[in-house]
Amino acid sequence: MNIQPVFEPYTLNNGVTVANRLVVAPMTHWASDADGHLTDEERAFLQGRAEGFGLFITAATLVSPEGKAFTGEPEAIGEEDLESLKTLAALIKKQHTKAILQLHHGGRQATAELTAGTGPVAPSSDLEVDGEEKSLNGAHAMTTEEINHVIMAFGKATELAIEAGFDGVEIHGANGYLLQQFYSGYSNRRTDEWGGSIENRMRFPLAVVDSVMAARTKAQRPDFIVGYRFSPEEPEEDGLTMTDTFALVDALIEMPLQYLHVSLHDFFAHARRGADTTQLRTALLHDRIAGRMPLIGVGNLLTAADIDRAWATKSTEFLAFGKAVLLNPNLVELLRDGHFDQIDTELD
Repeated sequence: MNIQPVFEPYTLNNGVTVANRLVVAPMTHWASDADGHLTDEERAFLQGRAEGFGLFITAATLVSPEGKAFTGEPEAIGEEDLESLKTLAALIKKQHTKAILQLHHGGRQATAELTAGTGPVAPSSDLEVDGEEKSLNGAHAMTTEEINHVIMAFGKATELAIEAGFDGVEIHGANGYLLQQFYSGYSNRRTDEWGGSIENRMRFPLAVVDSVMAARTKAQRPDFIVGYRFSPEEPEEDGLTMTDTFALVDALIEMPLQYLHVSLHDFFAHARRGADTTQLRTALLHDRIAGRMPLIGVGNLLTAADIDRAWATKSTEFLAFGKAVLLNPNLVELLRDGHFDQIDTELD
């Protein structure tokens, strides 16, 4: 077994070199305080866990109050969040890795009592999507004004990330949150310019990317890394298929992003519909991207053997880890030194 290739550097299309192909995946931790700021508990968790990775992607960080999905979610909404963000960026970068702030809006998955009295928002109301109020959220369909506000909020959060000293941001377009809700035919039942055709449903996530890029341009920071995370398929009849995701990937590749990040529970999962179901999703996506942008893959990679097998697929340029980092604060050290038998794979 040879996993040394994962320690090779990679130079992104904006000239920034990442030290290796190992990434800490964004993990929800419920550890920030009521204002979305860093706590001692969060500092303790982060200490050492970023050491030696190429990229460290933070927990989903809220860009606008009505999108808050869970208690303890960190925030990048206004100047009041800047000092906490500066401390977080410095803590991560001190561990010799690139600090990437993940930008998030929960949409219809926001928790009603946490949304500062506005209630959750979504492309379409719960009633339009489910036929009945199955959700307790009571999300309402966004007005054009609300849509534009959220687009601008992603840009503002990027400005804060740059000022705070982060090396980049990741736009959270996965896991059924707001950007994915707009792109999905299941959750987006709109008939205006933000819904209907695949081009219209794609309009919101691409506008968010444009807003983030505008903030980077304004700051004159071409070295600032911008990535996009997405989920490739949904189980609902009208939900996303691999065909839909290929179209999104085609559009994202044309934008000045530095990487794409596919969110998977299982790295080795096969496509379900809209593509060859005998093939890995990662392999299908990698073929579609065709070397034009690096792909990060993730999904229950817990052992050195898992890493070796994933790397052997040649379907991603980077491998990301969640549970393995939770269980092993010194994961990179164990991998580099060949102490594979010391890697914990489950909690006692």
